Amino acid sequence: MTLLFHSTNRMVDEVPVGIALLQGQAGDKGLFMPNSVPQLSAELLKRARDLSYPELAVEILWPYVEGTFSRDEIEEICHSAYDFEVPLENVTGNQFLMRLDQGPTASFKDFAARFMGRSLGKLVARRGKDLLILTATSGDTGSAVASAFLGVPGIKVLVLFPEDEVSNRQRKQMTTLGDNIATLALPGKFDDCQALVKQAFSDSDLTDLNLSSANSINIGRLLPQSVYYTYSASRLADIAGGEKVVFSVPSGNFGDMMGGMLAMQSGLPIEKFVIATNANDEVPLFLETGSYSKLAPSKVCISNAMNVGHPSNLARLVSLYGGHMDEVGKLTKPADMEKMRNELFAISISDQETRATIKSVYENHNTMLEPHGAVGWAGMMRYFDANPSDITAISLETAHPAKFPDEVRTLTGCEPVLPPSLEGIEELEELYGELPVDYEAFKSFLVREYK
Repeated sequence: MTLLFHSTNRMVDEVPVGIALLQGQAGDKGLFMPNSVPQLSAELLKRARDLSYPELAVEILWPYVEGTFSRDEIEEICHSAYDFEVPLENVTGNQFLMRLDQGPTASFKDFAARFMGRSLGKLVARRGKDLLILTATSGDTGSAVASAFLGVPGIKVLVLFPEDEVSNRQRKQMTTLGDNIATLALPGKFDDCQALVKQAFSDSDLTDLNLSSANSINIGRLLPQSVYYTYSASRLADIAGGEKVVFSVPSGNFGDMMGGMLAMQSGLPIEKFVIATNANDEVPLFLETGSYSKLAPSKVCISNAMNVGHPSNLARLVSLYGGHMDEVGKLTKPADMEKMRNELFAISISDQETRATIKSVYENHNTMLEPHGAVGWAGMMRYFDANPSDITAISLETAHPAKFPDEVRTLTGCEPVLPPSLEGIEELEELYGELPVDYEAFKSFLVREYK
């Protein structure tokens, strides 16, 4: 039976996952969500601990993609995409760090990007029609997408990034590849880049370009990111017996957190999600007050990939709790705030606290964090300060410390060891274009280069 996906704006037809993947954003500017979330069976919860990561990914993703991909195809996609480790590091007591930084670009974005690269590659080959992927990045998305789609026949990728808000290593991971990957630097914010991408999707003049997205507005980002929640919980708790865990998720555009929400909706026993943002605190304030106001411009923080003033995935979160938020952040139907507050603990972490966390966790536990992971860890500590418990807790480390060597070196006194994916990157030649934050200039570029 084929699972269908609807738009959060509910103004276009429901589609199977293949169409949702290819379109990226729904035609009514909404975001695709599954009509129902496939449930984890008691049998799968019982044997999840004994499955490898790619084996578990096949079991979880198969109900979403059945009817679009064959079982053999999804097995091939998962086993080729997930050929790296997912370490679970015991930091202290029942508090763990899930390191999602072992993939080819040393970021959690590899989990979704590699799934999407392989999935869209098959869909494009089947359709026989080229695809142009537009991606806005605040740091790690661009490099992960560029790596995953490099050399994929029939697909071109254009990455937009804020020129002053990505680290040198993050930038070089996406500007040194060439081939079917192009990049544009903008003198603005991530939100500016994201707004241009979204506007292009709804521009009827660009229909012939066959645009899609690899940002977390694409449901293809959320589905694979739901897997590592079940994977980690199955290793650290008796999920078959209903033992609950707490997850802390450093959050910017909220795609990672929404993957976790899908896992919870599927029946994974989760006590609480800690949503840890940096100083861009529009979501913690929303949960506190029930009133939403986006931040414009977003605040510059050392956890740069989370410098988002209006998270796209907030529309999905609101929809999950029975409300409606349009693409510009206007609440037209209130969400169930009581239920949301019961399941989510949202907290804003300052740069000062982020730096103090990197320093203290290294000195006290010999564990090296980078700024984003430190926001997640600090948020988890704040949760347990308010809710003392010895429940198993898992905080997500979303990028490798070597991506932020200056901050980490200053705070710990140690140089983070370079993962293989970053070795030699400093010597590579960069090539990227520049554009103003102006839609007409961006549209002209797309028409000139791709039409």
